[in-house]
Amino acid sequence: MKHFLFALLCTTGMSVTGWQTNFETAKKLAKEQDKLILLNFSGSDWCGPCIRMHREFFSNDQFTRMADSALIMLNADFPRDKKHQLSKEQKAHNEALADQYNPSGKFPFTLLLDAEGKVIRSWDGFPSMSPAGFSMEIKHLYESRNKQKNDPL
Repeated sequence: MKHFLFALLCTTGMSVTGWQTNFETAKKLAKEQDKLILLNFSGSDWCGPCIRMHREFFSNDQFTRMADSALIMLNADFPRDKKHQLSKEQKAHNEALADQYNPSGKFPFTLLLDAEGKVIRSWDGFPSMSPAGFSMEIKHLYESRNKQKNDPL
């Protein structure tokens, strides 16, 4: 039942942290709210490390608090099971994102982007750090970016 609910949340584009599924919308929100974009490539119904990352990292209380204040979450999901298939439009959108940001087809693959779509940091595979360490690293990158933005010298 838990796996069904998780897959349902991923395919609808929303979860605990409010995942977006459209890159242009994510960039617009990031600009308006002065946030960064966390883009995650996942296989919600077949990739064990992806499922584990969503469960252990993205649903972690410390992460969700940090994400609420610093991130626009963007999910590019590539489900394989027919019952979880995306619309043709969403599939094409995710494939275009993969062409641009994940041409090697790594899963999971996570990127931290600025509001223009420029890569700040990427994580290949399941992070070797703890969920708290992952959250702290992103928070530090967000705060460093804001400090540089507000201090032109």
